[in-house]
Amino acid sequence: MQTEADYNHAPRPPVRRRHVYYLPGYDPFPPRRYRELYRCEAADQARISGYTITQRPRSGPGPYGWSVTAEVEGQCCETEVTILQWSDIVKESMQPGILATYVLLLKTAWIYLASGVLLRLFRLRAGPGIAAMYPVVMLLGQLAVALLVAFALGWGLAHMLPAWLAYLLGRGVVGPVLQGFRKIDGRFFVHYLLLDFAFTAKHRGQNPPALDARLDEFAARIGAALRDPELDEVLVVGHSSGVHLGVSVLARVIRAGGAEPWAQAGKLAFLSLGHAVPMQSYLPQAHGLRADLRYLAHSDALFWLDVTAPGDGCCYALCDPVSCSGAAPATGKRWPIVISAAFSQSLTPATYRKYKRRYFRLHFQYLCAFDAPKDYDYFLITAGPLALAERFRGRKSSASTRHACYLPQSQRLT
Repeated sequence: MQTEADYNHAPRPPVRRRHVYYLPGYDPFPPRRYRELYRCEAADQARISGYTITQRPRSGPGPYGWSVTAEVEGQCCETEVTILQWSDIVKESMQPGILATYVLLLKTAWIYLASGVLLRLFRLRAGPGIAAMYPVVMLLGQLAVALLVAFALGWGLAHMLPAWLAYLLGRGVVGPVLQGFRKIDGRFFVHYLLLDFAFTAKHRGQNPPALDARLDEFAARIGAALRDPELDEVLVVGHSSGVHLGVSVLARVIRAGGAEPWAQAGKLAFLSLGHAVPMQSYLPQAHGLRADLRYLAHSDALFWLDVTAPGDGCCYALCDPVSCSGAAPATGKRWPIVISAAFSQSLTPATYRKYKRRYFRLHFQYLCAFDAPKDYDYFLITAGPLALAERFRGRKSSASTRHACYLPQSQRLT
């Protein structure tokens, strides 16, 4: 088995072939969106940083993905990227009409408030808590606007029509006004955020059965790649909600094959980006997720790097997802190594100002080019000749990492 000394000191040969499995967050968009994002941003980063990277489509059956060739300081690496797609499940969860959306609002707010989870999340990090309150405030505000329009119309018509008719006509505009707000939700992300939180809270921290079955499929696919002797690294990348899904997938992979040769070879790596793990792990029935977090925390079958940034208001920046979820083992905790992408330092002042108020764009910055990258470069990590464990060999977690946990003692793992 790999020891901590192996990860910190043993040099690793260059990666010639790698398979990256990307696990998106709660996102209804098709996987080609990620292909185009990778293509454009990789070209920009290669130009800025002085290496060569090319991308080509993957042909044949199987899940959606693409191939990448990178040349860095004379070393070449071939990478296959596969999207672990669950956007169909997301789309299905986004079908509720206007009335059903407000019912979801009440149910979700009740789950987070009655259980005390929301207050604990605010104590942990205020930014994501504000993001959670944003759809509540906005949806109630939209309802208030619709009711005011209805009242104004009814009042105006009351002088020309019978009172009952004026009332009915006024009330009839509530639905169209709310539908109008929903049509422009692409600018405000109100419904999207509510549905995201509602999806997480629906089973009080447990995954829906359809998603759980999909995670089994993902685990089987990753396990098969790990047994491929031609691959030097299998890298799983989880972004946003994809982080806690990645934790559960990798726990299944390691439990199923922890004694196989790849487990001793340090072939498996996990890169978690912009995590919001406590949004689920703090829910009362998230026992499975907390157990998976603990299992990975002391596993010697992988290398786990967690990257967040204080400038990203949609994540739990520099909060150790294991410790903050009350899942840290008493001894032997190894993962994750927690570092900052340092947006304010790795982006020029002009670029940072451009995106600073575009919260969702900033939340995707981990997957994009940086003007002056420090030690975090998404494209070198996913396509370059160094394995993740080698690139961050000897690295310790940031001194600013938070380990505080605000879960009740009864929900923490002991």
